[in-house]
Amino acid sequence: MKIICIGRNYADHAKEMNSPVPIEPIFFMKPDTAIHRELNYYLPDFTKDLHHEIEIVVKINKVGKNIAPEFAANYYSEIGLGIDFTARDIQKLCKEQGLPWEKAKAFDNSAVISNNFLDKSKLDLNNINFSLSINDKVVQSGNTAQMIFDMNHIIAHISKYVTLKVGDLIYTGTPEGVGPVKIGDKLEGFIETEKLFELNVL
Repeated sequence: MKIICIGRNYADHAKEMNSPVPIEPIFFMKPDTAIHRELNYYLPDFTKDLHHEIEIVVKINKVGKNIAPEFAANYYSEIGLGIDFTARDIQKLCKEQGLPWEKAKAFDNSAVISNNFLDKSKLDLNNINFSLSINDKVVQSGNTAQMIFDMNHIIAHISKYVTLKVGDLIYTGTPEGVGPVKIGDKLEGFIETEKLFELNVL
């Protein structure tokens, strides 16, 4: 099982990060040890600036390579919700030094994933509202209509370079509003009005 993450897929998030809007999907990967499904989340001790990035997650349901965009919808049937946690201080330092920054993105428990996934046939994939609340206050909200690259385009692009397999997870990018979390925070993730995960930061 692979975790594939799309960067800068919402224009307003690219702007808040002072980054250019991409002309094709940007992707990076996390190991399977990044997955976190538990209620409690222990703040890692190697970062002083852990940021939340709420994202719609696509679960691949069959093997595919060089998938055409018009057939990409056949390769997933469920949509979930996750957080791409980022050690922003480590990422900044790596960028300044011109180094890869996997350790800021791919560390253990950096990919929160909902235990429940929703049947895509019951959703308008191009009009899904999703949000993240911290201590009952909405801090990020987005709609899949705001994606620069839609889910089918993302799947087609990734499959040019990497074979997709059953169970692979694609984190499709985060909207604006990323920010820090701290001990004592309660995070809740929603698709429309349905809560898909809750997280207590310890």
